[in-house]
Order: sequence, then structure tokens, then C-alpha cells
Amino acid sequence: MPEPIRMCAGCRERAPKKELIRVVRTPEGGLLLDAREKAPGRGAYLCRKVECLRKARKSRALERALNLTIPPEAYDELEAALNGEL
Repeated sequence: MPEPIRMCAGCRERAPKKELIRVVRTPEGGLLLDAREKAPGRGAYLCRKVECLRKARKSRALERALNLTIPPEAYDELEAALNGEL
């Protein structure tokens, strides 16, 4: 069975789902990184690079994909998580 392909919201490149990380808008309206890819809610994918998160932030691609206004603090937390600081 072929592996699912997803597109990064930052760089817009397509990659196998396992190589990307899922960002989820929870049913309560929160935001989280879903490493297990099992969390309920609307999701978007990013490469595991901080540059892709920064591109998605600048273009507001995550906000459009998740239909959610993302505060600057949430982007900072996502960046820290991608850097392995959390």
C-alpha cells in the first residue's frame, strides 16, 4: 500500500506523511503539535524545520489551513517545540 503524501504549509513541498509533523487545532480551539498523528481536530502539516514554520507564519498558511487566528505566543511555542526546547 502506498504511503500517504502531504504538503508542508510552509515550503509547500510534498513529502511522505511520516516525514512531516502535524499541527492540530483542537476541538476546544487550542493548538498543538501531534507527533502521534492521532489527536482529534483539524490538522495541517509542516516539515520538521524551523524555517518552514517561519514561512508558514509569514504567509499565514497555518491560520488559513486551520481556520484559526494564531497568536504570536503560540508560534513561539511551536518554534520552541520544533527546536526540541519543550
